[in-house]
Amino acid sequence: MPTKRANPAPLGLLGFGMTTVLLSMHNAGVIPLDDVTLAMGVFCGGLAQILAGIMDYKNGNTFGTVAFTLYGMFWMALVAIKLGVLGVGSEGTTMGVFCFIWGVLTLFLFIGTLKGRTSLKIVFLTLTVTFFLLAVADISGAEAVLTVAGIMGVICGASAMYTAFAEVLAEQHGKELLPF
Repeated sequence: MPTKRANPAPLGLLGFGMTTVLLSMHNAGVIPLDDVTLAMGVFCGGLAQILAGIMDYKNGNTFGTVAFTLYGMFWMALVAIKLGVLGVGSEGTTMGVFCFIWGVLTLFLFIGTLKGRTSLKIVFLTLTVTFFLLAVADISGAEAVLTVAGIMGVICGASAMYTAFAEVLAEQHGKELLPF
């Protein structure tokens, strides 16, 4: 008899969504960047997503494996950069290119969502826009663009959280309670 496996997507989406909301609130100028955001980046954004990616691998889901594992690694790298773990520091242009590369990846993953749920399309579309706005903000130093990127990131993170809530509730109740 086959063993039923849990859906790891809500874990990964919540780890991503909550961390993205927190960091994006900093980018929008609402809260400071401090240990709370960085700890969320390591454990929820990083570790939770990597675990979700590994679980999706075991479930045979290539898209989930790539997305969750890579974005988990993104959060780990970002926290290492923000903490200056390697002792070299970073420049605006380098961070801009870093965000641009992640934007390109996210754009292609967005294309992968086009046959899927609307809420997941929204997550990847808003994340693509967020990364490209962050790239522009880092390269140009424009605070106004960073604020807009922060607002877009909050929308993205909230969309990811909504998608996770919808998936958990649908499974628990055996029917769709929140449209996704």
